[in-house]
Amino acid sequence: MSNQVTEFDPKAFRRALGNFATGITVITATTPSGEKTGVTANSFNSVSLEPALILWSIDKRSGSCKIFEEATHFAVNILAADQIDVSNHFARPSDDKFADVDYQEGLGGAALLNDTAACFQCESYETLDGGDHWILIGKVVAFEDAGRAPLVYHQGSYSVVMPHSRFPAKTDDQPAAVEQLEGRLSNNLYYLMTQAVRSYQADYAPLQLSTGLRTSEARMLMVLQQTPSLCRKELLKEVNMPDLEVTEAAEILQRKGLITFADDCYRITEKGIEQAETLWRLSDEEQEKKFSSFSEDELATFKKVLSTLAAQ
Repeated sequence: MSNQVTEFDPKAFRRALGNFATGITVITATTPSGEKTGVTANSFNSVSLEPALILWSIDKRSGSCKIFEEATHFAVNILAADQIDVSNHFARPSDDKFADVDYQEGLGGAALLNDTAACFQCESYETLDGGDHWILIGKVVAFEDAGRAPLVYHQGSYSVVMPHSRFPAKTDDQPAAVEQLEGRLSNNLYYLMTQAVRSYQADYAPLQLSTGLRTSEARMLMVLQQTPSLCRKELLKEVNMPDLEVTEAAEILQRKGLITFADDCYRITEKGIEQAETLWRLSDEEQEKKFSSFSEDELATFKKVLSTLAAQ
């Protein structure tokens, strides 16, 4: 007996496909004559490592098909978690989608969007017929990985990446040498501190990254929210980051309209204050979750120890 279905409701089929969570990309291209396009797509996928091939698909009814057909290259911009507006912008019809968009020109003139999670520059490799879509295969010739949390699409809604709560269980059957080492490590305060930070970060870091900001950017914004104006030398001391990392983070925060820079001082904007409040809320919630089982006296002692060590 066969359960094969040959006809079904397209809307129901789309909803079923929505159970597969995907990233969100903006695919861009430019024709030799200079005509540009950019489309939001979640059909991006890897194909091969050798050679480096990727694919995505476009509706045959799209007005951008001709541009992708003529272009020698296209770029896959994987959107970061805070780029919902960018996704919506390129999903809407527009006479000039790049009028108010900051970008750099890549290979073949394809637009490389700023502050994405990653970007792949591709040579047009092959186009396949895929029903009501064209399947475009690209050969990756350059890429950039910014390490930002990606924007995710699931069941018709935007989402963010979060780590799974299940971790491998620790086995009881361990060699004596391992048990002896763990016994020594359990009395090593430096080891315990690093393990505690690693455990804390495992839960907190993805929450922070889900805002679309990397750790360096979030730290700078939270510091400026507490002290709205800091000169560069003061900021370097407060955030405790390398000079180059501060420069890069500051440039990104300025592009996002979260801070300004004038007279050698950084200042947080109203938009930046709102974003910093979100970061502080996430931080406070995680702190409450981690330390709620400790008494006030235990927490006071813990803070004293940390403050004393930090001041040394």
